[in-house]
Amino acid sequence: MPARLVVLVSGTGSTLQALLDAAADPSYGAIVAAVGADREGIDGLPRAERAGVPTFVCRLGDHVDRAAWDLALAAECARFRPDLVVSAGFMKLAGPAFLHRFGGRFVNSHPALLPSFPGVHGPRDALAHGAKVSGCTLFLVDDGVDTGPIVAQRAVDVLDDDDERTLHDRIKVAERSMLVDVVGRMMREGYRVNGRRVTIP
Repeated sequence: MPARLVVLVSGTGSTLQALLDAAADPSYGAIVAAVGADREGIDGLPRAERAGVPTFVCRLGDHVDRAAWDLALAAECARFRPDLVVSAGFMKLAGPAFLHRFGGRFVNSHPALLPSFPGVHGPRDALAHGAKVSGCTLFLVDDGVDTGPIVAQRAVDVLDDDDERTLHDRIKVAERSMLVDVVGRMMREGYRVNGRRVTIP
């Protein structure tokens, strides 16, 4: 049986679309079992619906506090029995309840070569620092901000005439390709976590 992915989105869903396209091929080894969002009205939800994938929305404002939202998000994801939860542009931090349930099975990508330039402005910070190479990182989410064990990285050269937008646009292309490729390998081949080292046989 193919592995099951639950994909979390907050925006246009371009990375989600790349996963949906890859998962349509049986050789990919995984299917998108559900797509969750933190708000209504985003483009990612109709992308999933057009592909026949169930969706759910778990809004922070619908819960008494962040801890209650975190529990609800974990419960929604668990309904679809995921082997892996994939953050594809999901703009909320998971809390203790979610990580307790999906720790080691929750991946996110970041537009910089971690541990350099964590946080929401990776490309801007790389440019400000004068970095000659930036890129993207796929990692297992832990309770820090962009601090989890690194699964994969791809390098992207910083060009002399780059601004934040042009650099980030090239990183996004590498990021989508990396995420789709590596998630498929993780599900087809398995992966091991030993401390901070993640290996795919």
